[in-house]
Amino acid sequence: MTDALLNPSASSPIKAGAGLRRRRNAADFRLRMYGLAAISTAILLLGILLTTLVLGGYQAFVQTHIRVTFPISAENVDAANPAEGNFRAVVSQAMTSLLPAVDTPAEAREIAKILTNNTQFFVRDAIVGDPSVIGGTVTLNIPAADIFDQLNKGEVDRNSPEQNRRVDDQQIAWFDDLVSQGLVSTPFNWALIFNADSRFPEIAGLSGAIVGTFYAILVCFAISFPTGIAAAVYLEEFAPKNRWTDLVEVNINNLAAVPSIIFGLLGLAIFIQTFGLPRSAPLVGGLVLALMALPTIIIVTRNALKAVPPSIREAGYGMGASKQQVIMHHVLPQALPGIMTGTILALAHALGETAPLLLIGMNAFITSPPGGILEASTALPTQIYIWADSPERGFVARTSAGILVLLAFLFVMNGMAIYLRSRLQKRA
Repeated sequence: MTDALLNPSASSPIKAGAGLRRRRNAADFRLRMYGLAAISTAILLLGILLTTLVLGGYQAFVQTHIRVTFPISAENVDAANPAEGNFRAVVSQAMTSLLPAVDTPAEAREIAKILTNNTQFFVRDAIVGDPSVIGGTVTLNIPAADIFDQLNKGEVDRNSPEQNRRVDDQQIAWFDDLVSQGLVSTPFNWALIFNADSRFPEIAGLSGAIVGTFYAILVCFAISFPTGIAAAVYLEEFAPKNRWTDLVEVNINNLAAVPSIIFGLLGLAIFIQTFGLPRSAPLVGGLVLALMALPTIIIVTRNALKAVPPSIREAGYGMGASKQQVIMHHVLPQALPGIMTGTILALAHALGETAPLLLIGMNAFITSPPGGILEASTALPTQIYIWADSPERGFVARTSAGILVLLAFLFVMNGMAIYLRSRLQKRA
């Protein structure tokens, strides 16, 4: 007692409390720093990912075009049947006129290779659309062939040995001549969005994959949304609590963690081989994605229903409403923001799946967008996979560009989820 009085600081409650506060504040500071470090790391990794994709894919959003005036003579194109003309000769004559130094048939064929291999079809479509140009000329901006597009974008090293390049010095000289004449431009590549797939990178696009993805997600939503909500409402509000409902709940939770390729095998065995649905169709793709999304939607809906305050139900029963009326008019509207958010996030997750779509054949080479859910199609994830597996150099940038387009779809869907949640919460 005497020592404590002589040296009060040794056992002072005030000092002990101050030390406890310092330790508590230090622990709080460390926790905030851990959280800040985690968020910073996530943002950094996301930034690295987006930067890598942008640097790898931005060149696919522009395309080298060459302005060419094609002479449409009557000897090459018959006015009575313009779709059956000698369009290769038309292209060869047009390119030769741009470079008068070209005077041999072999050089004329080589210079025509500066343009995309589908140039004859561009010319044909222009003449069929306006037959009055026969006997005159038509001027078109034609995509350059992939290697010359790469040359114009600086992806081909001009200083490397000629045998190490796909273009020789003469072809480079011809292309430079066209540049000096002001015939070469690099506009935004709308074909990336509005063209379907092609073997030639310079004209390959995503329209077929975008339309196929839209149909598949539409089928997925039409099946999984009402089915998932109905199943969740029954399990949460009506189903008796016994071992069978417990078994169903355990299996639903397990299905949410099943690898997506298993659903692809199931779709292949059931929808295609058993029921005979058309392979590669968005209908089958949507059914498979619906199987994947159903467990997530059921779990999210049940959690949203549990989050509704019991007082809402009690107030409905107090007003004399039946159980069905309470659920439909009181509980579901309150739970709808969470249900919609979870549904859109489940669909966004399904949108990025590749393995199940590959198994049911939605990786076919489709040169036109599908006209319905029963026609053969591809999807954005499988289109990206196809381009990544292509040997042409131009598909490297288009692969990254396709990923950026897919990410844009995901950002839009996540934005819709946030908007719908806030809008429905205000109404509720």
